[in-house]
Amino acid sequence: RFEEALQEAQQVDKLLSEGPADDYLEEKFPLLGVPITVKEAFSLHGMPNTSGLVNRRNVIASSDATVVSRLKQAGAIPLGVTNCSELCMWYESSNRVYGRTNNPYDLQRIVGGSSGGEGGVLAAACSVIGVGSDIGGSIRMPAFFNGIFGHKPTTGVVPNDGQFPNAQGVRTSFLCTGPMCRYAEDLEPVLRVMAGPGVNKLKLDEKVSLEKIKFHCMDHDGGSVFVSPVDKEILQAQKKVVKHLEGKLGVQVRRVAIHKMKYSFQIWSAMMSSKESDGQEAQLFTDLLGDHGKPVWPLWELMKWLVGMSSHTLPAIVLGLMEKLMKFNLGGNAKLVSMGKSLREEMEALLGTDGVLLYPSHPTLAPKHHSPICMPFNFAYTAIFNVLGLPVTQCPLGLSSEGLPLGIQLVAASYNDHLTLAVARYLEKAFGGWVLPGKV
Repeated sequence: RFEEALQEAQQVDKLLSEGPADDYLEEKFPLLGVPITVKEAFSLHGMPNTSGLVNRRNVIASSDATVVSRLKQAGAIPLGVTNCSELCMWYESSNRVYGRTNNPYDLQRIVGGSSGGEGGVLAAACSVIGVGSDIGGSIRMPAFFNGIFGHKPTTGVVPNDGQFPNAQGVRTSFLCTGPMCRYAEDLEPVLRVMAGPGVNKLKLDEKVSLEKIKFHCMDHDGGSVFVSPVDKEILQAQKKVVKHLEGKLGVQVRRVAIHKMKYSFQIWSAMMSSKESDGQEAQLFTDLLGDHGKPVWPLWELMKWLVGMSSHTLPAIVLGLMEKLMKFNLGGNAKLVSMGKSLREEMEALLGTDGVLLYPSHPTLAPKHHSPICMPFNFAYTAIFNVLGLPVTQCPLGLSSEGLPLGIQLVAASYNDHLTLAVARYLEKAFGGWVLPGKV
């Protein structure tokens, strides 16, 4: 929506030239004139809202999602919407409506998903702030692969309405909407606008003394058979962070081994498919694929895909098949849901009101296109924090020897978002934050 954006920018210029007091404008329009982009899964009036689903290719949003409306009211100017994976349930942003999004650091690599288009345009400096959503790492993986900042807030503070697909049943406790940006200092003001009246729960006005934070560090999940080992350069970057914190802040970073993290993928998967307390079943992915039309049969779609006749992507078809298989493991799922609740209590107790955990954002650097299908469960490194409901900030840490972004997750207990945001600002100064693609 470039033409409309230019008109809105001219209106901002006119408003500034008329000369009302700067502090009045800053208070009323904290994001006045700031260009933003929005994940295509969110409604932005007049823009497509397909979520990469072919049978929604003619859907145009007739209203704004709540967060989009709040950003507009704060003075932000939307430039347009950005690509995501089909139905936002995969970590490569490719679909049959728009095609594939490439990583600006290496066009042969993925941008992540499902907020992958946002990660790409922000890293390439096309936009300043992005609107993302995250139910398994969909803000943090693209932020990591594209060397920017992304924040998954504490669950239930920023409204999720106005996106497709939206969460139902237990999943409403796992889906989070949050900001993505190149500069750490932008996370907090954007989060304030997105959260609206709920912002008071997040303690953003509390002053943070970094020397008083209790830092914990975990190098990997303990060795799950479902995910790749953590890349050596990611581990080295994490070690540098620990060394810097201990050397410059004089804190002691405590190494922890949380045994249940080894089962992150299984816990996330079981909790995502668990029933609501009133017995309501989780919404089926295959129902969403049909989008109120004919039901989608994953096995039949796979046959069609093999001969190039399916309108769905292979990851979406495989996810549909897995969903069918999950229904046969009800007893095992109940144990895993119980383990998840126990892990949440353990994490909350460990972190308290003054703790931050350092944890890898993903076991590998940005993978090459199509390769996630060979290691489909690597998103467990981010997904576990969705079902635990904890706030997490993904923070870039420079580039690898291949010129790909490095990064780390900063995790706090519920409603302690101010801690991870403060540490992200500090690490940006220490490690340089976002690096312009092509600069090296």
